[in-house]
Amino acid sequence: MSNSTHEKIAVFIDGANLYATSRGLGADIDYKRLLKEFQSRGNLLRAFYYTALIEDQEYSSIRPLLDWLDYNGYTVVTKNVKEFIDSSGRRKVKGNMDIELAVDAMELASHVDHIVLFSGDGDFRPLVEAIQRKGVRVTVVSTISTQPPMVADELRRQADTFLDLAELMPRIGRDPGERSGRMQNAPNFLQRQSHAPAPVGAGADMDDDEDDVGNR
Repeated sequence: MSNSTHEKIAVFIDGANLYATSRGLGADIDYKRLLKEFQSRGNLLRAFYYTALIEDQEYSSIRPLLDWLDYNGYTVVTKNVKEFIDSSGRRKVKGNMDIELAVDAMELASHVDHIVLFSGDGDFRPLVEAIQRKGVRVTVVSTISTQPPMVADELRRQADTFLDLAELMPRIGRDPGERSGRMQNAPNFLQRQSHAPAPVGAGADMDDDEDDVGNR
């Protein structure tokens, strides 16, 4: 990745996907360090963070994280997921942020030189290709250090640069000694009381907008 201080950069974070990837590596993201890392690599114009939320839950453990991000240099984009009961009587949630992320990335592409995408979701391959046609370089951040890898092969091949999160963690990871406090406790996505189903869209090749959370 170029370290030109004149390069205009935008960072797009698929929150659920990054959470699942960092969890797979057994690590925590320090979002303050992440922001500083990419500020040091160029002129960081925007850093977006996307996640879906369950509308009716009394408390979401991700709220402290979202509030912190919103006050500390990130543009936070959220929407409420839709819940429904399928034909077998199992409760499911439907909702991802792919469209919102894609629209924002395409709108900003003409104003930047380099887009950094924190996601391994293969559905973003056409987006990466479209951004590249505008003359913008794209770096994808995910990992091949887990089994199975968290990044879809087609997305990794499409990117101009693939950056393994495992290699980036020494610069953006949280010190294990700092794991107490609200930031460490925040990203249990879509938590409902004592149950914490998998983040919406967390898997690299997961169906794009449904997660089965089972009967509770």
